[in-house]
Amino acid sequence: MGFWGERNIFPIKRLYGWQLSTVVLSAALLAPIIMVFIVASGDTGGLWGHLFDSVVPRYLTNTLSLMFGVAIVSLVFGVSTAWLVVRYDFRMRRFFEWLLLLPAAMPAYLIAYTYGDFLEYSGPVQRIIRDLGGWESSSDYWFPQIRSLEGACLLMGSVLYPYVYVMARVGFLLIPSTFFDVSNLVSRNGFWSVGIPLARPAIMAGTALVLMETISEFGVVEYFSIQTFTLGIFNVWLGMNNITAAAQIACLCFIFIVILISIEVISRSRQRFTDTTKKSQSLSPIKKRGLGEIICWLLCVLPIGIGFLIPMGVLLGFVFEGYSVGFNSDIADAAINSLIIGVSVAAIIISVSSFMLFTSKYRGPHLLKNLSQLSSLGYAFPGAILAIGVVSITGYLDRAIADVSNDLFNAEYQGFFGGSIGLIIFACVIRFQAIGYGAVSKGIERVPNNLVEASQVLGSNFMDQSTKIIIPMIRLSILAGALLVFVDVMKELPMALILRPFNFETLATYIYQFAKDELLEEAALPAVMIVATGIIPVLFLNFTINKLTRI
Repeated sequence: MGFWGERNIFPIKRLYGWQLSTVVLSAALLAPIIMVFIVASGDTGGLWGHLFDSVVPRYLTNTLSLMFGVAIVSLVFGVSTAWLVVRYDFRMRRFFEWLLLLPAAMPAYLIAYTYGDFLEYSGPVQRIIRDLGGWESSSDYWFPQIRSLEGACLLMGSVLYPYVYVMARVGFLLIPSTFFDVSNLVSRNGFWSVGIPLARPAIMAGTALVLMETISEFGVVEYFSIQTFTLGIFNVWLGMNNITAAAQIACLCFIFIVILISIEVISRSRQRFTDTTKKSQSLSPIKKRGLGEIICWLLCVLPIGIGFLIPMGVLLGFVFEGYSVGFNSDIADAAINSLIIGVSVAAIIISVSSFMLFTSKYRGPHLLKNLSQLSSLGYAFPGAILAIGVVSITGYLDRAIADVSNDLFNAEYQGFFGGSIGLIIFACVIRFQAIGYGAVSKGIERVPNNLVEASQVLGSNFMDQSTKIIIPMIRLSILAGALLVFVDVMKELPMALILRPFNFETLATYIYQFAKDELLEEAALPAVMIVATGIIPVLFLNFTINKLTRI
């Protein structure tokens, strides 16, 4: 059998290159994460004690409150709409199935900027209220503040609920109809007695993803002045110029991340009760007409309106009314930069993920598979945390190369890794590796092992197996993973802000420069461009769900 187990068909010597390359790639992806803890072990010069006594309790309270509020909004919107489109047959149901995914194309920071401008004292809504009521100042009436913790929970939940919606919808679709027949026989509510209990692991997994995004969010909390751990990392690192204290805050934030990862892993491990064989019939939707149909429409339109239609309408209004800057060289450069980074990161992640998965599944030991999975841990870390690790590890590499260059060749090394576009690409690869890895992994699970074994018997080598058999069979999963990575990279703000070279803008940072100065209307056009890039992957995601669930 040999050291690497029975799955290895090729001689061990011929496989060392594949396995060693997988180990090196995994180490490169994990190095910045490990570096965060190394940096945190340094001396803060007494700053950490001051932070812990003054602002850390506030960071903790606000982070927990934001997580709780966003989770509630996401669960209410995501679970209810998923149940409606699965359980009931109303006109335009198929239309709502993909329309409910559109808020996923709207970056959270963009919806915060839009509503902040739309609902503020000088905005159109409050102007209309003052005109109708005859009020002349803010003291004449009470109006809820959108720039608050509650407002952040509502807005972030309205763009993050698609994570829960997708998972809950798939969970409901995979429940055999016989389970609901039994609940009807005993006069029990199908939603509470069957749907929620059996789809709970999927719903919890989606909620865990929502909470990870909530912890990572920078634009919303910075714009609304909510002191969370992510904003604290920025303030301590860039404001106080103390990367060690920022790393220590990041390590404290790591506790929440470990809890969320554990919840997601446990939830996924419990997904054993669903029967996806052809013998089990999916739930037949109940036809709704009249008042019931109108209620279904209203419940579906509510999250779509808050999370997509209203902010998109505001942005398009700015563009059509001429408030936005026209398409100029600055926007063109920012768009090109975003495209270069997005395409590069997507290509690297899909290539690396495919290579690691092919090697660990077909030509490596179980330990190699675990190492490959561990290398996808970066998605669980906020961009600010990963930026600390990336800057630290690349700075160390630059110093090491400079020392070697000076000692051996007596040459001056100016540095390569720091202050370049490669730094952003490297950070994004680490951050979004899990998305590509998960998509490719799901595709490989559907490849029959006997095909690979038969090709080996016929004399195909490992490269031929990968390129001629596996990749053609999982091309849909590869495309889905690449599109999802591309969209997330296009929306990425904190890492781009920290790691970008001088005078380098992406669409996200370009919008940020205007929004922080209360000039969102001038950046409406690039904002619309970011949202537009996310719509195609949303449509593709709905197509994939329908295909996998055979509706």
